[in-house]
Amino acid sequence: MSDERHGAGDTGSSAPRVPRTPRGPRGPRRVALALTLGLAASAALSGCGTPREQAPDHRTAAQATPVARADAAELRQRPPVTGLLFTPNTRSHEAQRQFAIACMAGQGFRYAPVAKTQEAENADQLPQPFGLESAAPPAATAAPQAETPPKPGSPESTEAYGRALFGDQDKRVTAKGIRMAVSRPGNGCLADAETRLLGDGRMRWLQVRIMLFEAQEQARGSVEKDPAFQSVTGRWRECMKRSGFPQQDPARLLASVRTAEERATSPALKADLRCKDETGYLTTAYTRLAAVQQRWLDGNPAIAKDWRTLTDRQDKNANEVLSRTGAKATAAAPAPGSE
Repeated sequence: MSDERHGAGDTGSSAPRVPRTPRGPRGPRRVALALTLGLAASAALSGCGTPREQAPDHRTAAQATPVARADAAELRQRPPVTGLLFTPNTRSHEAQRQFAIACMAGQGFRYAPVAKTQEAENADQLPQPFGLESAAPPAATAAPQAETPPKPGSPESTEAYGRALFGDQDKRVTAKGIRMAVSRPGNGCLADAETRLLGDGRMRWLQVRIMLFEAQEQARGSVEKDPAFQSVTGRWRECMKRSGFPQQDPARLLASVRTAEERATSPALKADLRCKDETGYLTTAYTRLAAVQQRWLDGNPAIAKDWRTLTDRQDKNANEVLSRTGAKATAAAPAPGSE
C-alpha cells in the first residue's frame, strides 16, 4: 500500500523574476505607488467580516489545492469486514418468507409478512463512520410497510399461532461472540425457515455474523491509533481551525447536528466537506480502516471462510426454495445437512 503524503510544497524554490521597469521620474512613480496601496487597502477593508463569515486564508498554494477525491460510494466498499456483513441477500429473505408462509399454512394459520423489496435492500447503505460525505441530501426511500396487527379473537392472535411461528420460549437458542449474544427461536416456522437455508450451519452463521459486527466496531476504534489516520485528522483539524470552526473530528461534528434542516445549512459542515477534500481525509480514513479490518481477517481466517461457505449454501438453498411452484412442496422439503 502506498504511503500518501500531502506536503506544503517546496518552499525552497524561488518565484520567477519579473523584468524591472525602467526608472522614470520619482514623482509620478510615488503617486502610482500610493494609489496602488490605497486601492489594495480599500479592497481589503471591503471584504472583511467575522471569522465565521470569511476566515483569512493563510494556506500555502499546496495546502489550498484540493486532493483528488475518490468516489465516496467506492470508498465505503473498501473495508472488507463491512463488505462481508453488508452483502445483499434479498433472495434469501424472500425464500425464508415463502417457506415460513407455507409452514404456517400447513398448520392452519395465515401468515402474510411483507416482502422485502430490492429497493429496501438497496436502502441498507453501508456505514459512514467518518461523518458527512456529501452535501447532497440523503436519497429519499419509501418507509417499510408495517405488518398488520392481528385482529382480536382471530387465529393469528392466539397463543397457538405464536408458538407455531416463534416456537417454544424454553427452546430458544443463543449464539455468542466475544461481547455480544443473540437469541433466536429454537423451533417453530421461523427457525425451520432459517434451517431450510442454512442446515446445521444455522448457529455458526449467526455466531460469525456477530463476530464480524464486533470486528467492524473494534476496527473503527483501532484506526484512531493508526499514524496515517492521526496525521490526516490533524490536517483536517488545522483546516477547520483556519475556517473558524475548531473541531476534534468529523464524526463528532456531524453528531452535534440535530436536524436535517441544520445539516443542510450548517456552515461548519460545509467547511468540513471542504477540508476533507483539501486534505484527502476520506480516502486516507477508509484506506486505513480497510487495512485494520484486513489485519483482523488475516488473524481470523476461519471467520471469512465459514461466512462465505455458509452464505453460498444459503444462496443455493434459497434458489431451490424459490424455484418450487407449490407452497406445500416448499414446506415439505427436507432441511439440508452440512455440505
